Amino acid sequence: MKNKFLFSVFIIFFIFIFIGLGTWQIIRLNWKNNLILEIENSLKNPPVELAESKKENFLKIKTSGSIDFDKQIYLYNLNESGTPGFEVINPIMIGDENFLINRGWIPFEKKGTQEINVFDQKNIIGTLKLQGRKNIFKPDNDLDENYWFSLNREDILKFTGKNFSKYIIYLDGNYRLPRPKKITANISNNHQKYAITWFSLALSILLLYLYFRKKNY
Repeated sequence: MKNKFLFSVFIIFFIFIFIGLGTWQIIRLNWKNNLILEIENSLKNPPVELAESKKENFLKIKTSGSIDFDKQIYLYNLNESGTPGFEVINPIMIGDENFLINRGWIPFEKKGTQEINVFDQKNIIGTLKLQGRKNIFKPDNDLDENYWFSLNREDILKFTGKNFSKYIIYLDGNYRLPRPKKITANISNNHQKYAITWFSLALSILLLYLYFRKKNY
C-alpha cells in the first residue's frame, strides 16, 4: 500500500511539473508576441534624428558622423542566401559618442578593397539594435588577421582602443557593397509548440496513470 501511495505521489509530482512548464511557455508566448508586435510597429515608423531621440531597440534613425575605416571590422557571417562572407562593421563618432555601424555583407574576396568604402557619412539611415551576447560555441576572434566571429567587447577595445554604445547601427539603403542587412521582426517564436509538448506529456502521463490504477488498485 505504501509503495502504491509513493508511486501516485511521484506521478502527480511530474504531472504538475509538466503543467507548470507548459504554463511558463504560454507566458513566454504572450511576451514574445507582444515583443514582435512592438518591433513591427517600430520598424513601420519613419526614421528619427538619433541625437534628439531616446535610444531604443529597433528604433529607426537618421544621423551623420565620422567613420573610421582604419579600424574596420570583418565579422564572419552568412548572407540571406547562405553564402559565407563578412559583415563590415565600422567605428563611427556621432556627436560625442562612439557607435559601431554594421554596413552589411561582402564576399570574402572583397575584404580590404576600396570599393566597399564608398559611403555617405552625412546621410545615414539605419536601425538601432542592442548588441547580443557571444555564443559560447563560436571560435575566438583573430585580431591580427582581422577575422571576427563575434563582437566581443574586450576584443573591440583592444582592436580600436575605444568603448562603444551598447546599440549597434544597422545601415539601411540601396548600397550594393556592402549589402545592408535587412532588419525584421522575424525572430524565433516556438513557445506555442513547446507548451503543447509539455501539456501533452502531462495528459499522457495522467491517462497512463489512471489506466494503471484501474488495472491494479
